[in-house]
Amino acid sequence: MAGKNNALQKPVQVSDELEAVIGKGPMTRAEVTSKVWEYIKKHDLQKPSDKRTIVPDDKLGGVIGKEEISMFKMTAAVSKHLS
Repeated sequence: MAGKNNALQKPVQVSDELEAVIGKGPMTRAEVTSKVWEYIKKHDLQKPSDKRTIVPDDKLGGVIGKEEISMFKMTAAVSKHLS
């Protein structure tokens, strides 16, 4: 199946809020996810007692909300900023 164009490899536009976190689009969903994680790690936004929990700063909060969020729910929140 290599070479098939799947959703992860299709370039998407990113919202202004998301662009502030990961840079200018378009980029693939896989790149978006990778860059969001780079940002989280660079800014130490994982809860020390539970690394699956993301504690957003103001910039990331503009994308995924201001509350702590599970890394599993974060992907859905980020998806709302893709078109």
